Amino acid sequence: MLPARPLKAITRHRDGRIHAYVIDSEALGTLEPAAVFRPLDGDEVVASAVRPELERVVYTTLNRVVCLTRAGDPLWASDFEPHSDVRHGHRPGCALSLDGRTAWVYRPDAMAGRGGGDQWVVYDADSGAVLARRELETVGHGAGHHVHPVDGSVYLDVGEGQDGSVVFRGTTGADGEVEFTAYPWGDRCLIDLAPAGEQFMTVDHGQEDVAFHRHPDGEVLFTLPVEAFGYDPEETFVEWGGGYLTPDTAVVVLGGETRDEEEWFRYHLVDVRTGTVTGEIAVEVTSPYELVPLGDGSWLTGGPVRCSPATGTDPAVPLP
Repeated sequence: MLPARPLKAITRHRDGRIHAYVIDSEALGTLEPAAVFRPLDGDEVVASAVRPELERVVYTTLNRVVCLTRAGDPLWASDFEPHSDVRHGHRPGCALSLDGRTAWVYRPDAMAGRGGGDQWVVYDADSGAVLARRELETVGHGAGHHVHPVDGSVYLDVGEGQDGSVVFRGTTGADGEVEFTAYPWGDRCLIDLAPAGEQFMTVDHGQEDVAFHRHPDGEVLFTLPVEAFGYDPEETFVEWGGGYLTPDTAVVVLGGETRDEEEWFRYHLVDVRTGTVTGEIAVEVTSPYELVPLGDGSWLTGGPVRCSPATGTDPAVPLP
């Protein structure tokens, strides 16, 4: 049996709709949407976030953020001014806080041609009022949000293409004031937060190593270069994928090319308590980023499909 844990909701975009899935301790195999949201007419959804209770969904387009109720009625919307006619190279992102009270929105304004740097904006999820705004001084194409599972702080990983990746953290105090912190590196990509939130995982932007950091100060606990996995660093690199399979085990993805120029990748396991490589898992996927560990011994692939060797859903995959 998988350990009990709080419900988690994810979204996927299909046929112009936002499909919401609730992951609980019993749901395995191909997941069925628990709710389907229809965006407002004319909106092309870039990113979305939904609460496990499915009361509302927040989504971004290239030029605005929208919040819909479960019934599909618009609760609020906020335009990104000025309007951008740039169609490619910038993807606004969003997340809902752990308690669902705030919506965190990343605006890649520099690449959108709005002038100035990017912005990270915090909205009241009920009213749409802007609670805080941070000028990031980044020139990002997109960003990933990671919500801390315990203290509710929000991490943001801004990808600046060949220029690197910048990581920020936002916290909301008891008085409602939002404080933003920038981590002192521009060359590490945030991959995942540990299930209990005590640490997080990054990969070097140049793909030379994986590191594990203490939350929240970012102190490096240990680093594993490509050589630690038994590969030649001239021929192999660390993929910007993987994450925490369990509280004690992380999945690190190594990849490269064969002499016939065929791409390959393999999933390696790391004991985050000792910093040692412990084995591999073999999963039938077509991309190194398709496997998404959930932190409880299971993972998502594809459509989404939830697998767990502990239940026999994918018996070909051993769990250490």
